Amino acid sequence: MTPRLNAAIEYGPLAVFLAAYFVGNRFLDDTGAILAATGAIMAATVVALSVAWFVQRRVPKVPLISGVLLMLFGGLTLWLQDPVFIKMKPTIVYLLFSTVLLGGVVLRRPLLKPLLGTAWQLDDTGWTKLTIRFGLFFLAMASLNELVWRTQSTDFWVSYKVFGTMGLILVFTMLQVGLIHRHQIQTESEGADNTD
Repeated sequence: MTPRLNAAIEYGPLAVFLAAYFVGNRFLDDTGAILAATGAIMAATVVALSVAWFVQRRVPKVPLISGVLLMLFGGLTLWLQDPVFIKMKPTIVYLLFSTVLLGGVVLRRPLLKPLLGTAWQLDDTGWTKLTIRFGLFFLAMASLNELVWRTQSTDFWVSYKVFGTMGLILVFTMLQVGLIHRHQIQTESEGADNTD
């Protein structure tokens, strides 16, 4: 997929969620707006995953897992008319990612390597360190989501979910550049270029 299409598939449903919530908030109370936004993001996620399947004949694992959990918690939100479930969904996703990543380290299988091995070429120590860092980061993100939705307004949580989490993930990933450079494996073509 092109980078633009990939970004649209990953972030399009979030943009739909944000727009549906703030438009809905003009006509409905907070609960009504979050229910409308939940229905909108569920529909947008189905469209995004369908496009990914149509273009690649496969759906990436992370969006698929997140999409399945969204359908579960979004469905509970709409069925029980209770926004708590959709607010808890990021916590469950982050805890799942954290458990899988840290569990892989315990089993001596750093699971970021098969996910990101095409983007970065790291030695085994680098993959282990990076996996531990991301595992702990997702654990912190789960805790932070719980803190935000339990103590702040729905408006604040929606803005945090869309902008805050993306910003934190971007900043955290950028902070790993030093580790990535230290453990980068030099390919043969790069080694040949450096000898010229």
